Amino acid sequence: MNRQQWKPGNMLYPVPAVMVTCKRPGEKANIITVAWAGTICTNPPMVSISVRPERYSYDIIRETKEFAVNLTNEDLVYAADFCGVKSGRDIDKFKETGLTPIELEHIGAPGIGESPVIIECRVTEIKELGSHHMFLAQVVGVSVDEKYMTETGKFDLNLSRLISYSHGEYFALGRKIGKFGYSVEKKKKA
Repeated sequence: MNRQQWKPGNMLYPVPAVMVTCKRPGEKANIITVAWAGTICTNPPMVSISVRPERYSYDIIRETKEFAVNLTNEDLVYAADFCGVKSGRDIDKFKETGLTPIELEHIGAPGIGESPVIIECRVTEIKELGSHHMFLAQVVGVSVDEKYMTETGKFDLNLSRLISYSHGEYFALGRKIGKFGYSVEKKKKA
């Protein structure tokens, strides 16, 4: 096998491309697109996002200790890209993208009404790691769009056409190739 050796770098792709919303009391809300977000604990439910300190949203999240992770689907990919390259210091991203800010139950930051899933978060710790600082946060609420509920009352996130980000490009998800535990399931007899 022919392989090249590269200098150390982040090549753990694909990753979710999510829009994170935040807001200081009395100010306009902001949206930052984050590709470095992930689940870190089940009980208590916790997530992390990593943000450069020079980003406009960084100080808002650091001060308010809250944010919402808005999952992004194919319908939102253009807005997600826009919110990742434009600064909230200069523009109102909700206004510019036409996204709908909605009030959330557990935090003061709004959610994005068009998002299939909104995860409300409260910061528990900030890890200053270098180019990015990691916000560790407890999930305090989850809001889901009812249009992805099945007839049996199950939420089917896969119907929402989520996207991922890989090495500078966005990709649609959705082709099922297995399920958790299928590699050890007993085969049905014919």
